[in-house]
Amino acid sequence: MDSGANLALFEKDADAQFVPASMSKLMTLAVVFRQLKEGRIKLDDTFVVSENAWRTGGAPSGTAAMFAPLGDPITVNDLIQGVTVQSGNDACIILAEGIGGTEAGFVKMMNDYAKELGLTQSTFANSNGLPAEGHMMSARDLATLAKHLIDTYPEYYHYFGQKEFRYRDKFTFRNRNPLVWADIGVDGLKTGYLKESGYGLVASAVRGDQRLILVVSGLESKNDRQSEARRLLEWGFKSFKPFRLFGADEKVSDALVWGGEKHYVPLVGDGEIDLILPVTSTGAVSASILYDGPLKAPIRKGDQVATLRVSAAESTATNEIPLYAGEDIGQSNFAMRGIDSLLVLAFGWLL
Repeated sequence: MDSGANLALFEKDADAQFVPASMSKLMTLAVVFRQLKEGRIKLDDTFVVSENAWRTGGAPSGTAAMFAPLGDPITVNDLIQGVTVQSGNDACIILAEGIGGTEAGFVKMMNDYAKELGLTQSTFANSNGLPAEGHMMSARDLATLAKHLIDTYPEYYHYFGQKEFRYRDKFTFRNRNPLVWADIGVDGLKTGYLKESGYGLVASAVRGDQRLILVVSGLESKNDRQSEARRLLEWGFKSFKPFRLFGADEKVSDALVWGGEKHYVPLVGDGEIDLILPVTSTGAVSASILYDGPLKAPIRKGDQVATLRVSAAESTATNEIPLYAGEDIGQSNFAMRGIDSLLVLAFGWLL
């Protein structure tokens, strides 16, 4: 997926549910980052390692762990690194209990947040992705979640690209994402593996002004995961490129306004409007503007009011780009609104 255009370049079974394993820890971290951004917790806050966290996800569990000692206070900063670098199941439970009171309380926060984001194929039963009935996601949901983390929490995204985490002067954990170690622009996000699901990876890479997001799952080995993910990223960067359609603040078109000081509002993009098209494309496109009209005044400059839908003959992909009001449109006087209402009623519309 091209992140900037929010455009899927290639997909296969993108909406099929599967067991996401540790890739679902991205949802755990989304809740943690929201709590940090809203000031409900701080990076230097500490949470105590409960027996449940230690036994279920720590050393006794035999699963991926940061080996947090029972009863010790651990900072949120260390716990995040324990998740992003080491994929520690104990770190997830400690964060969940510290924020939600219980892991079950935290899981409800995960599911509520997922619903808010429109992750329609995702349901969470725990904070760490260990086998649990009903714990499912889809590739599209994982890509959407990854984009949300990148766009909404840039101040915390660096954790995903951290190569090593030194903990208690006893452990040095190395990032389990193999592509973070390759010189191909990858700066996150998360691996996953369970016997039930095979090997999976959510990754993101940047080259120039283009960021791609990749999700693979169900692969048979670590080597397959690394080679297939790398191959798809290379294909994405080599096969597609951005085309400039409109410059920053350049008017795209106008939208009809009811009850406003003006009958039309100019539509603009959020900065430059670039399309993602195949490198072989001529740049010739067809476009349409979609909005529920007429728009009702008052309208504030910067309000998202329409969508620009663009496609090229050389591609089946469709770019959908939000459009915003280019200026304020205040309400007209009573008489002008009355005239507008008569025109609307003449078309059989009721306001």
